[in-house]
Amino acid sequence: MSKRSALRPDLFAGQRRESKLDRLGDPLIALNKYIDFAALAAEVDRVAPRPDSAQGGRPPYPTETMVRILVVKRLHNLSDEQVEFQLNDRLSFQRFCGLQHSATIPDRTTVWTFENRIGADAAKAVFKAVQVQLQKRGYIARCGQIIDATLVPAPRQHIDKDDKAALEKGEEPDWTPAQKRQRDTDASWTKKHGTSHFGYKLSASVDAKHKLIRKIETGTASEHDSQHFDAALDAGNTGSKVYADRGYPSQAREAALKARGFTPMIQRKAQRYRALSERQKERNRRIATVRARVEHVFGSIAQMGGKLLRTIGHARADFAMTMMAVCYNLKRLTHLESVRSTGT
Repeated sequence: MSKRSALRPDLFAGQRRESKLDRLGDPLIALNKYIDFAALAAEVDRVAPRPDSAQGGRPPYPTETMVRILVVKRLHNLSDEQVEFQLNDRLSFQRFCGLQHSATIPDRTTVWTFENRIGADAAKAVFKAVQVQLQKRGYIARCGQIIDATLVPAPRQHIDKDDKAALEKGEEPDWTPAQKRQRDTDASWTKKHGTSHFGYKLSASVDAKHKLIRKIETGTASEHDSQHFDAALDAGNTGSKVYADRGYPSQAREAALKARGFTPMIQRKAQRYRALSERQKERNRRIATVRARVEHVFGSIAQMGGKLLRTIGHARADFAMTMMAVCYNLKRLTHLESVRSTGT
């Protein structure tokens, strides 16, 4: 007598799995529901149009498909190699990117080539296009803004003293072409709470109402947070209050904000031989209750597979950090729309 088994061959097993994914709540389906990816692809083609190719050869993948792949890649912080594997392996990725019935799937080289072709300018155009869609859904920047920065680590560089001295003089070390491709001379070192960090910095303005990223500025890790303040300031927020931590206080900055109609809510910092008064400490605590919301944003980005960059050079880092902000906003939008639909 043969043993019974729960395994059951079924010609429609693939369709049943798709139906079950829908019942379980595929988060990528929510992105499909709320985001117009065709509009995002149109912005990419406007900023970085496809080059004319000679007749013949393999036709390109649709821009919308490639934009969706970039979103999947950044939502999970995948390498190009892992993107290729997951697109072949995961049904949810195939459905989201429109590849479930395709005999061909983009490989790692195709993804890498597309990223480098469109560049940071196209990524910023996508970021702005997402802002337009957020506003159309009623998520305007309200209740003031919070400005802060987060460190984005890059692969650490091991450069000897002679090469480092040459770089400091503005000279090019005696590196082979292969070594040059693996040396990130744009990223820099900094210390935070006694720990050394190597990489870049992402500054963002987050609206206090919806916790959506409204403006960003990128730089290297050694650049002080305050250097990005003016570039990250969002003039479109309907609220006048600007929240920031102790790294941003400046009489000149507060005067400039007031002249532009903003209300500075920047935490005070104790000076040498001059401690904060109880009134200043209480003010800092009040600001901290609102300012803490920006930490939720950076924490959510870190949960998307981590913030580690897998790129070399500031241009590619700028692209990656911009896509981080884009994908955070997409993820946040699905949450806001879910709350709106359920009324919770």
